[in-house]
Amino acid sequence: MGSRLGRGTAIGCGVAALIGGGVGFAVGEPVTPKDIVPARALPADLCARLGDVAKLLPEASGGPVTMAGGGTSAITCQAASSRAKVRAYTAANVKVTITPYGGQDAGAGNAPYTPHQVASRTFTRSPFKNLEGDRPYPTKVSRTHSGLAGESWKVRALVQHADVVVLVDYTANPVDGDIAQSAALALADRAIWESK
Repeated sequence: MGSRLGRGTAIGCGVAALIGGGVGFAVGEPVTPKDIVPARALPADLCARLGDVAKLLPEASGGPVTMAGGGTSAITCQAASSRAKVRAYTAANVKVTITPYGGQDAGAGNAPYTPHQVASRTFTRSPFKNLEGDRPYPTKVSRTHSGLAGESWKVRALVQHADVVVLVDYTANPVDGDIAQSAALALADRAIWESK
């Protein structure tokens, strides 16, 4: 009788401990701002690190061309060449936006999202098409052509690595769509590399 009572008490205590632990996990400790990892600071000279982008602009614009930029949380780098400047029927504009993501509160009872999770979620929600093939990083692309012969292209490339998402907007006229896409992807990969 005593052993049955002892065993029943032990089982009851074990069940109570499991339930108590489950309730504790579900309720969780409140998340404080110090628990959420902030976005990291990118190098101040990141635009300069992207190097010479003269090949993305009409040859008549000359070179080398270093992208100018700025920003605090996200950094935007730009370079352009207008028809007026080169006195020819050519124009190009390239813009690179590099965004490092910080963590986010995931709600009561949940551990905060990591910067990597937030960046991945942002990338996944983009409406661009996934780019298949041998790519070092997850990549999405959007391509739009215009002009009578489709000689003008706007390519948008979105690339994610760890906590960083890079968006490249490249518009050029005249240009081949595949060449414009390859150039945008190369620049996006360079931005990912330089932001590590």
